[in-house]
Amino acid sequence: MAVRSHIFRVWRQTAHVFGFQEYDGPVLEPLELYTRKSGDEIEAQLFSFTDKGGREVSLRPEMTPTVCRLVGAKANALKRPIKWFSIAEFYRYERMQKGRGRCFFQFNADIFGEAGPEAEVELIALLVQCLRGFGLTAEDFYIRLSDRNLWLHYLEALGFDEAQARSVLGVIDKYEKIGDAAFTSFTEAHGAMDETRKAKILALLAVKGIDALEAVVAQAGSEKLTARLADWRALLGGLEAMGVGAFVSVDLGVVRGLSYYTGFVFEAFDRKGDLRALAGGGRYNDLVAKYGGPDLPAVGFAIGDMTFQLLLEARGLLPKIMQAPDAYAVIGGPAERTLALGHVNELRQAALRVDYPLKQTAFGKQFKAAGESGAKLALIYGESEVARGVVKIRDLGDGKETEVPAHQLVLAVRELLGR
Repeated sequence: MAVRSHIFRVWRQTAHVFGFQEYDGPVLEPLELYTRKSGDEIEAQLFSFTDKGGREVSLRPEMTPTVCRLVGAKANALKRPIKWFSIAEFYRYERMQKGRGRCFFQFNADIFGEAGPEAEVELIALLVQCLRGFGLTAEDFYIRLSDRNLWLHYLEALGFDEAQARSVLGVIDKYEKIGDAAFTSFTEAHGAMDETRKAKILALLAVKGIDALEAVVAQAGSEKLTARLADWRALLGGLEAMGVGAFVSVDLGVVRGLSYYTGFVFEAFDRKGDLRALAGGGRYNDLVAKYGGPDLPAVGFAIGDMTFQLLLEARGLLPKIMQAPDAYAVIGGPAERTLALGHVNELRQAALRVDYPLKQTAFGKQFKAAGESGAKLALIYGESEVARGVVKIRDLGDGKETEVPAHQLVLAVRELLGR
C-alpha cells in the first residue's frame, strides 16, 4: 500500500502541474455503457450481473465510457479545453498474467474540446512526465506513435472500401505478434489480397520515422494523406518544443485494437521489451456523442499500476519506504505522562510523526520499542527531567543525548531532524 501510495502521489502531483483537474465516477455502471462501445462480446470480460432492481450492471473495466458520459452531461457548463484525470480501480474477468490482474488501478488523463494535435502534444508530454517523475529516462522507455486516420486514408488510396480498410487495421494490430498469419482474417472475410497492395501495406507498416513516412505517403499521391502529414509535423514539432521528442518514435505498426479510436494513437513500452505495454491511448472524437453528449473531440490515455510497478522494481527505482515515526516518547510514570502527552500533541500539530507507549511499561521495554519502531529520536520523560523542566533527547542512531527546555522541544526536534 505504501508503494502504491507513492506511485499515485507522483502521478497526482504531475497531473496538477499540467493543469488537469481530478474527477471520479461510480465503480458500478449499466452494462449497456460498455456493450454500446465494444459490442455484446465484451460481456465475457466483465464482472457483470443483475442487481436487486433487475438491472444489468457491471463493475467498471475502464474509465473512458464513464468520463464520456460525465463530460457529455455537463459539456455546456464546462470551460474548454476540459482537462481531467483520475486514479481509479477497475475489474476485468480474464486470465491473470504477469502485470495484468482482475483487479487493478489506472491513471487516466483526457482532454475534451480540442480537435488539433495540440491536445496530443499536451497529453504525450504528461505521459512522459508521469514516467520521468520516478527517475526513468529515454533509455528506459519510449512511446510508439501512430495514426489510424493516416492508415485509413492510405488504404483508401490503395482502393480498399471502408469495411476492407477496417479489416486491414485488425490485421495490422495482430501482425507484430503473429506475422503473415494476421492476414488470414482479411482473406476469410474479403478474399485473398493481391500481392501489390499487400506489399504497400507492409511498406507503411515498416515505417519507423517521419522521413520514411513522408516517402511512403508521397508515392500514394493522396491529397488527404498530404494534409494529414501537416498534422504530423505539428505534433512532432510540438513534442520537440516540449522537450520530449527523444521519448517518441514514429511507428505505424501501432493501431490499437479498440475500434473507437479516430486519429493519433500511442503506446509506451520499456526499452528492454520485457514487459507488456506500460500505457496506451489515442484520439476518440465520436464517443462523447455516442453516449448522448454533444459532438466533442477527445483524446486520452491510461497507465496501469501493475506493469508500471514491475518496471520500477526492475530498474531499482522504488524508494525504500519507511513508515517510522520521527520520534518516540519514553515516559517514566503517570506523573510524567501528562506532560509527555501534551508534547506529543504539540509535535503532531507541527506535522512531526510521533509515537508513544499506550500503556505504561518499564523504561527498558520502552527503549526497545523505540528502537524497533525505526524512530530517529527518543524523547525521554524521566522524573528528574520533568522536575527540571527539560526533555532529554537521545539520537537512536549514535546514542548521543542532549537536554532541551520543555518549551523549546518542537524547535529542537526540528533542528535535530534537519527540518
